[in-house]
Amino acid sequence: MLQLQRTAFFDMLKRMNRKGGRNLELFGEIGEQERDSMLRCLGAVTQKYRKNEYIFLEGERLHRIGVVMSGMVQMVKEDVWGQKSILLSIGPGEVFGESFVCGEQTGSIVSFPAASDCTVLLLDFYRVLHTCGASCEFHQRLIENMVKLLARKNVLLMEKMEIISKKTLRERILVWASQQAQRNGSRRFISPMGRTALADYLCADRSALSRELARMRAEGIIDFDKINFELKE
Repeated sequence: MLQLQRTAFFDMLKRMNRKGGRNLELFGEIGEQERDSMLRCLGAVTQKYRKNEYIFLEGERLHRIGVVMSGMVQMVKEDVWGQKSILLSIGPGEVFGESFVCGEQTGSIVSFPAASDCTVLLLDFYRVLHTCGASCEFHQRLIENMVKLLARKNVLLMEKMEIISKKTLRERILVWASQQAQRNGSRRFISPMGRTALADYLCADRSALSRELARMRAEGIIDFDKINFELKE
């Protein structure tokens, strides 16, 4: 885990801004000059994590929330035998850990490992929720932006609940594929996860997932090439 200097953080922020899209929603309508004050006000620390390195551990009492600046983070639940279930994949611009900071839990009930090499902005959650004595102009906007991001995450968790409510692996695959197609506005889509991560997300063994996908392709239900998928008519 490496701490990123503030100048490097701003360079990354500018690159994300040039890409457009939803990457900068947390900082939306917060001027560039205000961001340095914002980082100081919120006790921000930017860290780099290697793939599979844990950012927050199950049972850990959290005082900070994370914002993914680059790479991918996963929310995972592990049982006593070490079996892992992926609850959520968290990409650039998205927030994680907030449920276990503002809730009444004594510790997190899930872990957050880096799914790839990533950079994470860590914010003191108490400072996020409570405006400082200077009444920084950006603060209210930051809270509003965060509420929007949390609402989106709630939708993603509802989608996950829909998947795991299905009894058979085929049903879970079809629900997942339908969600991806709807999100992309096309029957063709790219999976945000590789085969192993997708198997974990669907609560299945990788071999079982591969066999079921092969059957579905043979039946003309779905087609795929690695992470490229297409739902057939």
